[in-house]
Amino acid sequence: MTQPTELEQAVARVELRLGALGEALRVPHADAMASEAAELQRTLAAALEPLRHGARAGRLSPQLHQRLAQAGGQVAAQREALARAGAALGRAIEVLLPSPAPRVAYSAAGLNERPAQRGLMQA
Repeated sequence: MTQPTELEQAVARVELRLGALGEALRVPHADAMASEAAELQRTLAAALEPLRHGARAGRLSPQLHQRLAQAGGQVAAQREALARAGAALGRAIEVLLPSPAPRVAYSAAGLNERPAQRGLMQA
């Protein structure tokens, strides 16, 4: 059995951190998410140089390319999940804490309640 190369080890560490971040996102625990995201950033920064050198030297095997592509897909999926969660949170906050300013164009008395617009033209 051959020893894993430095490149394979770097990719394995990134995959491990991505898995840990994915689990933290599933649980939703804010401290765990922040901690895992920071660990992933550190791991990616450490893996960048060996991967860059390996790519220049032509040492990235098709399997390593595939693993990196899958890791990129995981990052995209996690980013999308986080964006959806953020949007849902924003909607929940709007429902729970509505804006104090009225959102209607006219009051019950028929008066315009919209703030004056600034700009070149007003209707």
